[in-house]
Amino acid sequence: MVKKGTVIFVHSDKIGQGDEKLGEVLTKTFFYTLTETDNKPETIIFMNNGVKLPVDNLEVIEHLKKLEESGVKLLICGTCLDYFKIKDQVKVGIVSNMYEIAEIFLSAEKVITL
Repeated sequence: MVKKGTVIFVHSDKIGQGDEKLGEVLTKTFFYTLTETDNKPETIIFMNNGVKLPVDNLEVIEHLKKLEESGVKLLICGTCLDYFKIKDQVKVGIVSNMYEIAEIFLSAEKVITL
């Protein structure tokens, strides 16, 4: 198997632990910064509470749409969306499954976890 690309794994709707407001600011700023950089990830995978970002965080959704338009693949865990009962509310990205997500993790050159 040929390793390829960088994958960002988003498992929370906030970056870091501690102050929640700061975590929200960091999340918004991180995704904005990704839109401005030339070195974009190949894929961003959203699981657990991270699936809430492409559903109801309008500031982040704006940045995610720009990333998707630039060729970044956005995958959202369908099981997680079902668990939170928000599958019909996805604003950006592709609803995926664990088979595809596992394959992407295993074939990634590098995985960055937020």
